[in-house]
Amino acid sequence: MGDSLTTPIAAFMADSAAVSDRRPAAGYLWATLSLMIFSGWFVITRFSVTRELQIWDIMALRFGVGALVLAPTILRPGARLPASAWREGLLLCLLWGVPFVLLVALGLRLTSAAQAASIAPAAMPVFAGVVGGIVLGERQGTARWLGYGAIAVGLICLVGTSAASRGAPNLLGLAALLGAALLWAIYTIVFRGSGLSAMQAAALICTWSAILFLPVYAVFGLSRFALASPSELALQVVYQGVLMSCLAVVAFNRAVALLGPSAATAIIALLPAVASLLAIPVLGEIPLPAQWAAIVVIGIGVGLAAQRPSVRSAFPKRPT
Repeated sequence: MGDSLTTPIAAFMADSAAVSDRRPAAGYLWATLSLMIFSGWFVITRFSVTRELQIWDIMALRFGVGALVLAPTILRPGARLPASAWREGLLLCLLWGVPFVLLVALGLRLTSAAQAASIAPAAMPVFAGVVGGIVLGERQGTARWLGYGAIAVGLICLVGTSAASRGAPNLLGLAALLGAALLWAIYTIVFRGSGLSAMQAAALICTWSAILFLPVYAVFGLSRFALASPSELALQVVYQGVLMSCLAVVAFNRAVALLGPSAATAIIALLPAVASLLAIPVLGEIPLPAQWAAIVVIGIGVGLAAQRPSVRSAFPKRPT
């Protein structure tokens, strides 16, 4: 497992200079697509986990349907991956598969859609910057640190405003969302240097997650599908299994590959504004003026944090 982590990191460092030669416009388009789907995911997931379906059902739909759709892309003749790719896929699964979805779903159940969609995505670029600075030796620069500071201040104001109007936030829910943000940040760095394509990484995450989770789900009889309406099930199958597991993950992976981890994660921090707008008609959760102000501060922080840092290599380059 140690080699699976250090090899991608070393590869990331060796390839960082090549990022500037990629077309950023395509990266921003992919990031925007993933942003829109992620925004709806927080709202759609909270809609169900606060009603008939449970966290386990959401995970079963996301990874079960996703594996059915994507597994053929890595299992068909001529497209089979080497054992090393499967090991990398297992690591990516542990970062952005079952543990990540479990933490986010728990945070959604214990907080609100607006809080969850603000805390996890906004904290993620801050964690990515810290990890990049410590592990990868990224020099973030003054503007980026100011951006991280603005994001942190916005998050604190957002949580504090919610506590003043609706009572103290659930600490377990907050911890779950921050844990998910940390896993997400590490994932972006590991994926960037993995050598896997966006489609391969998404397929491996879904396949490994289905292998690890679905047997447990079936053996312990965790399903509550019988209690949900057909329309709710259809909505979750499409959103969790197709849009999230397939389209959103591939789009985000492409954004990371084209823009680099830091810029891609910073753009995702715009998610609070989009998710808060969606939560108004779907969940009836209307942000207060002070919460909107906090979201604006986070947005300003995103603009600063999305700038590319300079990089000094902490690892030797791979031989060519």
